Amino acid sequence: MPAWMSADLAIQASYFVTAVLFIMGLKRMSSPVTARSGIIWAGAGMAVATLITFLYPGMSNYELILPAMFVGGVLAAWSGRRVAMTNMPQMIALYNGMGGGAAAAIAAVELYRGGTEGYASTTLAVAGGIIGAVSFSGSLIAFGKLQGLIKGSLRFSGQQILNLLLLVVALILGGLVISQASTTPAIVTGFFVLALILGVSMTLPIGGADMPVVISLYNALTGLAVAFEGFVLNNAAMIIAGTVVGSAGTLLTQLMAKAMNRSLGNVLFSGFGDTGGAATGEVTGSLKPIEASDVGVMLAFASKVIVVPGYGMAVAQAQHKIWELCQLLIDRGVQLRFAIHPVAGRMPGHMNVLLAEAGVPYDLIADLDEINAEFETADAALIIGANDVVNPVARTDKSSPIYGMPILNADKAKNVIVIKSGQGAGFSGIENALFYLDNTRMLYGDAQKVAAELIQAVKAVG
Repeated sequence: MPAWMSADLAIQASYFVTAVLFIMGLKRMSSPVTARSGIIWAGAGMAVATLITFLYPGMSNYELILPAMFVGGVLAAWSGRRVAMTNMPQMIALYNGMGGGAAAAIAAVELYRGGTEGYASTTLAVAGGIIGAVSFSGSLIAFGKLQGLIKGSLRFSGQQILNLLLLVVALILGGLVISQASTTPAIVTGFFVLALILGVSMTLPIGGADMPVVISLYNALTGLAVAFEGFVLNNAAMIIAGTVVGSAGTLLTQLMAKAMNRSLGNVLFSGFGDTGGAATGEVTGSLKPIEASDVGVMLAFASKVIVVPGYGMAVAQAQHKIWELCQLLIDRGVQLRFAIHPVAGRMPGHMNVLLAEAGVPYDLIADLDEINAEFETADAALIIGANDVVNPVARTDKSSPIYGMPILNADKAKNVIVIKSGQGAGFSGIENALFYLDNTRMLYGDAQKVAAELIQAVKAVG
């Protein structure tokens, strides 16, 4: 067998192994119990695909490829170990952007050198280029918003018209490139510049409360762009990886939008989710504070407690102290569970990751559909930094922007204890009617310090 045939056979066999590892890894990621091993499986698949690339006939530029791989690997390992769990959404947004940027860079190289063969290949390169560029610049804006580098949202009259014009002109330039009617480096450059501006312009008006959906959407777009460029390069690993990521991201985006009872178009174009920090909506009643010692006694003698974690727990990095408190209650015979809303936190699964880091058993963690009916039988609902996902106006006030959004029924518990650092509204800027109910008490302070006080209070009960 000629050497080139054996190399090609090894490449195709490796891509088959890569596909199996990717699919099995994704399957295992669907369960918290096997998610860690799923990441390892998928990582092994990427390692196989990367290493086998060096067998491609005509491979060169190793002096550029190897240092780039080394630098990228070191930076990824360093940042992955050092990033705080509270900053994980930003990191995911950034990595999404890097994937989209890589796909757009591949498209740019192919289009600048005119290396694509036929209309189909050029069309896929252009499609992957515009999608990847939008994902790249949009993800960077999402990163800036989550990191606090970009304050507020930039909105102005006619913004959607501007976005539409940017898209139309970019598509026209892309059409010229595909038809090769008047393709020049200037046209290709203009095409990518407009795509990058479009990503920025689309993302700037989107509020912080919508970031879980936006991150999922850009994840799907990155996967789609990678798959398109895989067809351009005839690279099976890119096609498989992009298809898997794109489909998973699409399903996750639909799940997040459904959890907020809003369409994707509403997320992208309504501007909801950022009111500049001002609370909206009028709520009658008063906030009723309570001391940690009193809450400790209430929890210690409760029969059933449901804990609702939110972004405030992540900010305070209180998950370990909260779990320590919960272990004390469980030892006292309290029936305890954690209730997770799909969009709690700043990314899909944010709360699950935090609780897993603290060592909370998976069988104590329940999602919205599973746990909602149990709140009526709970002696206490302990809410830690959650806000919009427990706001009862979503069920009752048709004028509220969050009306119809599925929420956790924390207000139906006999007692509701809200651990909150201050009296501000949630990330959506909507005042929470739950805080003013007769059965709700506010326990103000940093969640980690408050949890420590509650631990001492429960221990003092004896």
